[in-house]
Amino acid sequence: MPRGNTGRVAKALALAAGITFSGSALAQKPGGVLRIYHRDTPASMSILEEATISAEMPMMGVFNNLVEFDQHTPQNSVTDIVPDLATSWSWNADGTELTFRLREAVKWHDGVPLTSKDVKGTLDLLTEKSTDRLRINPRKTWYQNIADVTTNGDYEVVFHLNRPQPSLLVLLSSGYSPIYPCHVPPAQMRTHPIGTGPFKFAEFKPNQLIRVVRNPDYWKPRRPYLDGIEYTIIPNRSTAILSFVAGKVDVTFPYELTPALMRDVKQQAPQAICDLASTNNSVNLLVNRDKPPFDNPDLRRAVALTIDRKSFIEILAEGQGDIGGAMLPPPAGLWGMPPEVLSSVAGYDPDVAKSREAAREIMKRLGYGPDKRLAIKVAARNIATIATRR
Repeated sequence: MPRGNTGRVAKALALAAGITFSGSALAQKPGGVLRIYHRDTPASMSILEEATISAEMPMMGVFNNLVEFDQHTPQNSVTDIVPDLATSWSWNADGTELTFRLREAVKWHDGVPLTSKDVKGTLDLLTEKSTDRLRINPRKTWYQNIADVTTNGDYEVVFHLNRPQPSLLVLLSSGYSPIYPCHVPPAQMRTHPIGTGPFKFAEFKPNQLIRVVRNPDYWKPRRPYLDGIEYTIIPNRSTAILSFVAGKVDVTFPYELTPALMRDVKQQAPQAICDLASTNNSVNLLVNRDKPPFDNPDLRRAVALTIDRKSFIEILAEGQGDIGGAMLPPPAGLWGMPPEVLSSVAGYDPDVAKSREAAREIMKRLGYGPDKRLAIKVAARNIATIATRR
């Protein structure tokens, strides 16, 4: 059962109301504070040390990447990677060296100039070559192919790889790949992060709010449009939706609205704008493969064969989704397995009855049956699997 995945929901619902997002309107009327509700309190404000969107979403605007996906293109791909802190990049002949040229005159929010040392310092943290240490390093494996990072003056940095890795640019374009300042210790980045982005960190009150404000010295001309963004932490989904309907927030946290709630919101807030978008939002069953009896691959295969993925989508998303593997399935996703390949994976055969019969045979062979049930413990969290924004 690859990564314990039970099926990938490829459709997401989104709401917008009370605010105009068109480029022309924003250009004519800059300013204002965008209000968003946030689903929970992150452990810290450090994107590099947090594993989920709960820290990434409010802090992305505080930072910049070397490169990023073109924000005007709805579908991310390797052909849509554009410069951010880097102005250009190039590979050597055998694909084992990736060189970036950096923007000059970019400053951190505390006024210190950005240099190649900051890029090297960030990657040394991620590859654990630095004397400083991240508290946790959830994306360490992304960068395990990097043998070293060297600098050539203040504005050029070279990634030396153990072997060619074309996907490295994609990983560096992720929202989880900001560049950190080498003069600020990781401990401070957890509580008061310093970035180069369009917004400055202003305030974090656990269980209450996260607030960022406009960076007046941002290196991109005439950006940002907003004066700030406020994220009100509302863990209870019903309370959050009522706040949206009442106009207390402008945008809901992504992936929090179910189809049923969407209908309710549209009735109570007819001014809301609803979008049906594709997203790599998923329903997952994660199995601890090191703990018996799940250390037995045959038993894990039986579990995978038992799951009815189509029913998950019909019940949880009212059919607004697709079955996928570890990656968003096509056509919305570019890297997901096509249906004819996915159907060959254990548990993905459309004939659920046949798969379950095969699972029973495996369990019988392992000594399980009506007189000996498999006892398991399942931990769940009450987070919706469909999306919203206002």
